[in-house]
Amino acid sequence: MPELPDITIYIEALEKRILNHKLKRIRISSPFLLRTASPPVQSAEGKRVVGLRRLGKRICIGLEDDLWLVLHLMIAGRLHWKDGPLKLSKVHLAAFEFDNGSLALTEAGTQKRASLHVIETEAGLNDLDPGGREVFDLSLNEFSEILRAENHTLKRALTDPRALSGIGNAYSDEILWQAQLSPIALTQKLSEEELKRLFEATKDSLNEWVERLRAETGQKFPEKVTAFRQGMAVHGRYREPCPRCGSKVQRIRYATNETNYCPTCQTGGRLLADRALSRLLRENWPKTAEELG
Repeated sequence: MPELPDITIYIEALEKRILNHKLKRIRISSPFLLRTASPPVQSAEGKRVVGLRRLGKRICIGLEDDLWLVLHLMIAGRLHWKDGPLKLSKVHLAAFEFDNGSLALTEAGTQKRASLHVIETEAGLNDLDPGGREVFDLSLNEFSEILRAENHTLKRALTDPRALSGIGNAYSDEILWQAQLSPIALTQKLSEEELKRLFEATKDSLNEWVERLRAETGQKFPEKVTAFRQGMAVHGRYREPCPRCGSKVQRIRYATNETNYCPTCQTGGRLLADRALSRLLRENWPKTAEELG
């Protein structure tokens, strides 16, 4: 799922292309995409784009008369830009035709989870906000208060959209690796020094990836948005060497997600039990990285 760094780069690319341009036509080919009935989506046609912003992991396109198009790409949704008109194919969910080109929305796979909301007024836009705070707007004390408000694992706390804005599965792995903290450490048991380390790692990691993606994209439209980036320390790098210590990166799998971590750097050499494998192996489940070999 595109997260804060990816959404930031999308918005910067869109600002260069559609800001102050007129939205001429909207074509929607998937019945599952549009999640609002009023105002009608056609009410956005003919209006000029006056602003863009990120709302958590959503992309918000502001139009004249305080109308907003809000896109949530979910896991597999992606945006594409074409100078000129666009011919829709089976992979397209929608096309937004501007006076200078077309913005296409595609979604891989059969689970159509991406969404489009048409919202009137900024107050209506705020109703979609889950409430998570922007990390770069927080002081260390505010960050600590948010994390300690409930006693959750660090992985859950970082990715809770009601707590912090824009952080998901991929970048939370990178943040925790940089902070050298276990994904299952409990928020209310962190020391002041660990909280400070996590706060700084969160800002530094997100900043680093925004700059990396910005340099990679240049003046082009971002077409290679993925959760698995070359250069990531642990996310998507199961059994590959940790760039800090060389130990094999490990993972915890659950549902359709997984958490990647370095046992040496983050858990004191202890392997965290994978729910499926640990049930299968029981007493044969290795407890340390050394036992894993």
